[in-house]
Amino acid sequence: MEQNPQNVFTEHRQYLLSLGYRMLGSMADAEDLVQETYLRWQQASPDEIRSPRAFLTTILTRLALNHLDSARVRREQYVGPWLPEPVVTTAPPDPAELSESLTMAFLVLLESLSPLERAVFLLHEVFDYSHAEVAEITGSTEAACRQAFRRAKAAVAERRPRFKPSPTAAGQITTRFLDAIQTGRIDDLLSMLHQNVVTYSDGGGQTRAALNPIYGADRVARFLIGIAHKAGNLTRQSVLINGQPGFIGYIDGKARTAMVLDIEDDRIRNVYIVVNPQKLQNLAKEKHA
Repeated sequence: MEQNPQNVFTEHRQYLLSLGYRMLGSMADAEDLVQETYLRWQQASPDEIRSPRAFLTTILTRLALNHLDSARVRREQYVGPWLPEPVVTTAPPDPAELSESLTMAFLVLLESLSPLERAVFLLHEVFDYSHAEVAEITGSTEAACRQAFRRAKAAVAERRPRFKPSPTAAGQITTRFLDAIQTGRIDDLLSMLHQNVVTYSDGGGQTRAALNPIYGADRVARFLIGIAHKAGNLTRQSVLINGQPGFIGYIDGKARTAMVLDIEDDRIRNVYIVVNPQKLQNLAKEKHA
């Protein structure tokens, strides 16, 4: 008995969304791609589909490549640092490659790759497709895909983030961090920051944010305490964002900011702050106890 096409697609939907988000760094855009993939799936002849997963992956990947080509121009004109759209995660996904490829640091790193390099790297390294399968999915040659993978792997290896604190340590540091910035205790905050810590703020020209990264523990500490002081009636809730410790700040129950912490050897190495309202609109409303 043949499976219902709707049910087959539903079985693969979460996987497609996972791939699409890593390809684009935007859950909203990934949702659009998954919807377009579904429409094309509905229109496909059964003779075209040898493997539903491979067929759906091919559609979504080629849509993502087209999107990345057009997005590159927009990213070059973006006001200030570009950060991925934050997504709340209940727990780091398994296996380890999926967990790492979800982090802010990793997704920002992928931005330095060409669209083909990004697709090839994710499909082969993270989702475990062979080079021959990647070539068929992307519509490229196997030789070109191998070359793109070598370039991507070299670029990633040079700057690959390795921030993996224990859940207990991460939770404790996040709690102390929140307390320090809210109370203005700069010495406590400095004790948690790596001396070469960097803070990135993404307002996208839509709201006030630092136009350049902020480097060094002292400057970062003063910046974070300063923005916490100016936040007024912002309430903060600790959550896992992109598989990492962080929190969402709310005003009148609506998300206004998302902050993610890279923690390395019990020190905060990077701080990512997203205040672009377009990237916060899919976050859940404030939960009340």
